[in-house]
This record gives sequence, C-alpha cells and structure tokens, in this order.
Amino acid sequence: MTVKIVLSLAYLAIVFYLGYKGWRETRVATDYMLAGRRMNPFIMAMSYGATFISTSAIIGFGGAAGVYGFPLLWLTFLNVALGVFAAMVIFGKRTRRLGLALDSHTFPELLGRRFDSPFIQGFSGLVIFIFIPVYAAAVLIGVSRLLEVSLNLSYGQALVAFTVILAIYVISGGLKAVMYTDAFQGSIMALMMLVLVIFTYAKLGGIVDAHQALTDMAPLVPENLAREGLIGWTQGARFGSPLWLAVYTTLIYGVGVGVLAQPQLTVRYMTVKSDLELNRAVMFGGLFILLMTGVAFVVGSLSNAVFQQTLGQVSIVAAGGNIDKIIPAYIERIMPGWFSILFLIAMMAAAMSTLSSHYHVGGTSLGRDFYEQALSASAPERSVRVTRLGVSLTIILTLVWAWVLPPSIIARATAFFFGLCAATFLPVYLFGLYWRGLTRPAAIWSMIGGFSASMAWLLLVHQKEAAAIGLCRLLTGQETLVSAARPGSFAWLLQYVDPNIFALPLSFVLAVVVSLATPKMDQQHLNRCWRNFL
Repeated sequence: MTVKIVLSLAYLAIVFYLGYKGWRETRVATDYMLAGRRMNPFIMAMSYGATFISTSAIIGFGGAAGVYGFPLLWLTFLNVALGVFAAMVIFGKRTRRLGLALDSHTFPELLGRRFDSPFIQGFSGLVIFIFIPVYAAAVLIGVSRLLEVSLNLSYGQALVAFTVILAIYVISGGLKAVMYTDAFQGSIMALMMLVLVIFTYAKLGGIVDAHQALTDMAPLVPENLAREGLIGWTQGARFGSPLWLAVYTTLIYGVGVGVLAQPQLTVRYMTVKSDLELNRAVMFGGLFILLMTGVAFVVGSLSNAVFQQTLGQVSIVAAGGNIDKIIPAYIERIMPGWFSILFLIAMMAAAMSTLSSHYHVGGTSLGRDFYEQALSASAPERSVRVTRLGVSLTIILTLVWAWVLPPSIIARATAFFFGLCAATFLPVYLFGLYWRGLTRPAAIWSMIGGFSASMAWLLLVHQKEAAAIGLCRLLTGQETLVSAARPGSFAWLLQYVDPNIFALPLSFVLAVVVSLATPKMDQQHLNRCWRNFL
C-alpha cells in the first residue's frame, strides 16, 4: 500500500509540473484554447490518442470484449482507419486551414464561422456542454472505483480528490497543460499495455495456443448470452441476432464513425503549425490507438481462457456479472502484484488525459461558444476568464453526474456520446470542409434533425436507454415503441439497433436536400473560408 501511495504521489508531482509548465506558457486566448498553434507532432498525436483512449476503452470496452469476444477488434480497425488516418488526413488538414482562415479557437466556433451563424455556434456549444459531462462522469466513476479498491479510499473521497487534482491544472493551464500531461500519460499507458498483452499470451502458451483455447471454449458460453446470439468468443454473435445488432451497430459502428466528430479531438488539429506535423502525427497516433484498443480487446477476450484455466469460470462470471469489472478482476487476480501498482497509475493517466480534455472542451463550449459568442454577453478580452468559469461549471456538473449515474455505464455512455456527436455534427463538419454548396439553413436543419432523431430513438426505441429512462413507458405503457412486436420480427429487432443507424443518414439527407432548395451562401464569405485550401 505504501509503495502504491508513493508512486501515485510521484506521478501526480510530474503532472503538476507539466501543468505548471503549461500555465507559464499560457498568456493569450490562443495559448489557452489552442496551445499557441505550435504544438510538436508527437505531443499532438499522443494527446489526441490519450484523449481518445481512456478507462472507457481499456476497462469499459475491454470488459465488453470479455463478453462479446474478438469481433470488437473491428472497432480497433475503424479507430485506426477512421479515427487516426481519415481524421488527420481528410479532416485534420482542412480543419487546421479553415481554423486559421476564420481565426477559430473551438469546434463550435469553427462551424459557426464557417456558416456565419451565431446560432450554429451556440447550439453546438450547448449540446457539447450538456452532454459531455455525462461521458466524463462515466470515466470519473471508473477511475474513482479503481482508487477506492487499490488505495482503500471511500468512493466519495476518491471522487472528490481526483476531481480537485484535475481541476487545478485544467483551469489554470489551458490546452497546453492538458496536452503536455496527455503526452506523458499516454506514454505510461502504452508501456503498461505492452506488458499486459505479452504476459497474457505467455500465460496461455503463445498466440496460436491462446486463440485455439478460446475457440474451444464455445460450449461454455453462458446460457443468457447464447440466447441473445453469442456463438463463441472467437466466432462472435449470430448474424442478425440482438447481440449482433448491439455489437455492430452500437459498439463498432456508433463509436467507430462517431470519433470523426468528437469536439475534444478535432480541436487538436488546430494546435499544430502545418500539415507536415499532421502527417507525422498519423504514424504516432495510429500505433498508439492500435496498441491501446487492440491490446484491451484481445486481453479482454482472452481473459475468458485465462479465468477458465485458473478459476474454472468465464470472465463475466469471474467478474460477478459486471462487465466493467472484468479487466480490474483480471489485473487483481491474474497479473503479478507489481503490475497492479503500475496499472493503477496507467488508469489514472488514462482517466486524467480524457477528463482534462472533456473539462476543457465543455468549458470552452459554454464560456466562449454559447455565452460569449452566441449570446454576445461578454467582451472578447474576457475570453479566458469566462472560459475558465465554463470549465469550472463543467467540472461541477461532471461531479454531480458521477454521484447519480448507475454502474456498468462506461461503454454505453461512450457509445451514446460518440453517436450523438456523429448525428449532430458529422455531415455539417464534412460538407463544411469540402462542399461550398452547403447552405446555412441546410447546416441548421441537418444538426437539429440529426440531434432530434438520435435523441428520439434513444428515448423511445433503443431498449437499453428507453427501458432505463422510462419515458416511453410513461407515454405508451410499453418499454419501447416496438417491444410489443412479435419476438424475432424486424420491428422487434429495431429496439437493438443503434440510433445512429437512422439519425446519421437523415442528417446527411437533410444537409443535401435543404442545400439544393435554399439560396447559396455569399461568395465573398466562401472565398474567405477557402483561401487556405488553394
């Protein structure tokens, strides 16, 4: 216990030093919000990856892989192909150039100035501010529970202590402090994941033996998972079954595509000075994301074979039925004692890197995008002060949500936020970078339509959330609008289909159709937007 505390304090000392370094280098709004637009490509890539990958991916989705198996590796493929390569090459370069042309400091400001619309900036900022604390709270819950177990703290003590630590360097240092600490934390995470995957394969006799052992365990699939369609942990779920729909439409498609429209990630593109830095960041970012998610999903799946050999149980049983406890249980019961200490620090790093970025984005969304710009309620010179107030409010909201959210929420909260951002922002963001013909009304209709469709499906149709929230039951007497349909029918299966399957295409259609039916934007404004694209 003493060793854990000493190492944790040493880690926090380094974090505070990097936060202090960011504070010393923060003098104007561009420093606070965009790290001065001169960030090193390695730091940018590691910050991008550490923000992307948190306890959500390692503990939440790693645990999901322990239940659903190797098919979750398709999410790793999408994370690298879309979340790194497409994001930096297709979106990143033009985002950086458009941000320079329009002097944009935040993602909502980029959209608002591209379409010359305070409403778009304010609406985007409000959506981000309202919903990002829910995702941040899920990450905060995960690391607080880990601290509770590892350091014998009460959950409340861990929750408040971790929040205070984050608040100090995020509020004071701005994005420079966030990115410096992200790079340090990401390096710790990468090292721990390498040790984890090597140890797991060694314990099972190598790669071939490990995969064969997991394949041979297909008859041990729990009865409830078999009823939902799971065939085995290497085979995956039966095509078209409820489990198959949940895995592929929500966890893989929803998160894999949703990464392209994450405000806390897109702002990183505007922190480097040229396209060359983004090209270099692709290599660092791709390797980091491959290592983080690939290892988490592989170890999560193989934990079934390890638990079966050591405890005679599959992972979900060994974790007491809680998906989010599979990876912590694996670390506690299977890995060497020294590793649990370092893994605790790595998970603190994962949570801190993600939460710091969420606090920062939530604060700038409220302070700069909604309050200052959309409501014209603050003078530009007060930008940093108002944004720091917004960060403080985001931290408080996150802390409140952390008290009230239920357990086993990490992966679901991640999928919800990623999907909502994709349906609301992705068409407008993509067309705004590449299509001069997208009009202001079309952008507004696309954003509102995608957001409304996603939320309506979530509240009334998608079984997990609709049943928990209870709005549909209040209005109709049924858990979902389709729960009374014949089991196995197309209508009945819709309750397992992610909202993004319908909301994102609708958002794209609205963007195109309304653009064709409304007057084009002022050519002078478009030329200003496009001046750095030539």
